[in-house]
Amino acid sequence: MIAFVLRRILQTVAVLGVVALIAFSLFNYTGDPIAFMLGQDATMEDRVRLRADLGLDQPAYVQFGRFVGNALQGDFGVSLRQGRKVSTLLRERLPATLELSFAAALIALLAGIPAGVYTALRRHSVLAHVLLAASLVGVSLPTFLIGILLILVFAVQLGWLPSFGRGEVVALGWWTTGLLTPSGLKSLILPSITLALFQATLIMRLVRAEMLEVLRTDYIKFARARGLTDRAIHFGHALKNTLVPVITITGLQLGAIIAFAIITETVFQWPGMGLLFIQAVTFADIPVMAAYLCFIAVVFVLLNLIVDLLYYAVDPRLRVERVVGH
Repeated sequence: MIAFVLRRILQTVAVLGVVALIAFSLFNYTGDPIAFMLGQDATMEDRVRLRADLGLDQPAYVQFGRFVGNALQGDFGVSLRQGRKVSTLLRERLPATLELSFAAALIALLAGIPAGVYTALRRHSVLAHVLLAASLVGVSLPTFLIGILLILVFAVQLGWLPSFGRGEVVALGWWTTGLLTPSGLKSLILPSITLALFQATLIMRLVRAEMLEVLRTDYIKFARARGLTDRAIHFGHALKNTLVPVITITGLQLGAIIAFAIITETVFQWPGMGLLFIQAVTFADIPVMAAYLCFIAVVFVLLNLIVDLLYYAVDPRLRVERVVGH
């Protein structure tokens, strides 16, 4: 177990090192930050002085080492567009993104797993066919179109829900949340459903496929021969084994939800990190872009590490194979 964890940690460090190199390259090969900060009318003396102050006149390996050291401390410099520390901007936007992402993940799990189990156990029913057809729509339609359609129906025509913004929020220290206010909850509904729809359909189809596969195994046939009830077989044996691969997909999809919340945040003008990144791309705000890239990489590798450890703990076949291999 210790060797497994150490190997995964080393792989995580290697991936983060590569991402840090890519993020560092943004500073050096995507425009000149001096030109962004001083403008085109600055004198050569001003450019040389600012370049020396920022350490951009030093060799690339020295700059990269300083960049990694600062990144480990959460310091990604100053936003070229807003003139504020990037870490402060991310800390202000982080609550909105995490609130939206976890709400979308919860909706996807609560809708996807029961729907997948139902379509596997009642695969010839009318409702199962309706759910499968709806899942095709959820997979096929792009996220921005789903968001626009929801805004058109529930915000414009029916007027039930707000079409943009986060609503009223409550500050709990540096953390802000809209879950404690009626307007915040109403503002969360449409973007969270938009972000969750693709993930819910993916989980539903995965659970259905795994459930059907498990129901054809020999131990399920043996359980039926022993006289166990359908409820015990379906939920006590089949579902438990079905959820093993679902753990992997769900963990990785949570990272995808956080990373790809960009489109949803843009459609609903949700004040999260995704919207901040889009604005940074528009204005070539390289420090913000690099910080967002590093943050998403950390989220993915940590979730991947957690999923690997959970998979190792849940699936006894991995432990048996490792013991036999030794």
